[in-house]
Amino acid sequence: MAPNLTNEQMIRHARTIALPEIGTEGVNRLMKASVIIVGAGALGCITAMYLAAAGIGCIGIIDFDTVGLSNLQRQLAYTETDLGLPKVQVLEIKLHAINPDVRIKAYNAMLTQANAPELLSSYDIIIEGSDNPATKYLVSDTAAALHRPCVIGGVRGFIGQITTQLPDGPTYRDFFPEPPETCGLTPCSTTGVLGPVPGLIASLQATEAIKLLTGIGCPLSGRLLQIDTLTMKVWELTESSDSSD
Repeated sequence: MAPNLTNEQMIRHARTIALPEIGTEGVNRLMKASVIIVGAGALGCITAMYLAAAGIGCIGIIDFDTVGLSNLQRQLAYTETDLGLPKVQVLEIKLHAINPDVRIKAYNAMLTQANAPELLSSYDIIIEGSDNPATKYLVSDTAAALHRPCVIGGVRGFIGQITTQLPDGPTYRDFFPEPPETCGLTPCSTTGVLGPVPGLIASLQATEAIKLLTGIGCPLSGRLLQIDTLTMKVWELTESSDSSD
């Protein structure tokens, strides 16, 4: 693919272009790609910032919440001046400030079974960053039906987890067939969470998306990575593993 970046874009993405696995061709792919992020909270806002910085051509954001004071401990896209404002509105401004080349589509709405296929179908990759297990199932199921790759993250306390769902590959339900309260990681809206942990998982979600879009590396398909930041122990589950281990 012939380079078609402007001089300013060449400078902006110089450190990415310097990676032989990505180069100018990979950056071009990122600039032509689209990613939608479900949830603009601790996972979603940081993933979005990294993807905007990476030059993703179009980023969609779905969230119905407003910025609250308790969010500021971990949702680094927001400040006290944003309190009470819709998260998608604030994040859209933040992402344009990071990279004005990126097109942002903000959906100030709740994702439901009725609107999920329409909202998610026009994007290359889906990022699931909500704090609601039911939404994780909905996003995973919809991604499978649409044959779209999906990167799913979760946090609780000092623990984070991430998996990548490829079309026709294992889904979130293969790791957690039943949705009781103990399934996966419980919502950080109802439990404690150390602020940097979502940032760690969000960075990995952005990394997985960039790998998929550029065709490099080995995605976390069929594997769920977990990290306990208290002990700094990292382990993997497969879809046949006991999720309680």
